Amino acid sequence: MKLVKTLISLMFMFSVFSAQADKLAHLRSSRKIVTEDVVRAPHYTIQVVALKEPPQNASFFQQLDQVREFVCTDGFVRYTVGAFASFSDAARELEAFRAQGYTDAFVLNTRKITLKGSAQTPVIDKNAAPVAGTSYTVQLAAYRFPVYVSEFSEFSSVQEYYMRDKIYRYCVENVDGADALRVLAEVQAKGYPDAFLVPLEKYRPFRIE
Repeated sequence: MKLVKTLISLMFMFSVFSAQADKLAHLRSSRKIVTEDVVRAPHYTIQVVALKEPPQNASFFQQLDQVREFVCTDGFVRYTVGAFASFSDAARELEAFRAQGYTDAFVLNTRKITLKGSAQTPVIDKNAAPVAGTSYTVQLAAYRFPVYVSEFSEFSSVQEYYMRDKIYRYCVENVDGADALRVLAEVQAKGYPDAFLVPLEKYRPFRIE
């Protein structure tokens, strides 16, 4: 009897282990599924499924060339395909995926999700109007490798930020939103036409002192 109970217990444990095993491991190793650790542009993609539990059917992804996996703070793991510069670009491809059987697919703006377990790189809307009462800084440039702040000799105080995407960002000023557009225009006139405003709170945790 004890032997039977032991065998039953082992079978139960094996079944639980099997259910929890990563059924997508071979797809990850072949890069058919890629887990994203940051949200980056282009921000529009097509979500084919979102799950609370690990997927048990790898064949679900068989018809897709490459799938991106986003593990989000709301408890869902989102699986998406494609990366598009605009909503309309993504929408044009949507019906093709629905026709393949992914009937619940829709266009997802990844700016609206937050990844779990990472101090992810902030997403900045360069076209957003500044808000009075909010502090802003002006981003001058961004580089893969650090540079001396003395490179920006037009400015007396340059702040350096380093984020999870391994990009160094260089900013100037700390200005209220009510005056931010005027300050931005002054910075652009000094030879930085691509400079843009950033809410200071989004960059503050990443500052290099």
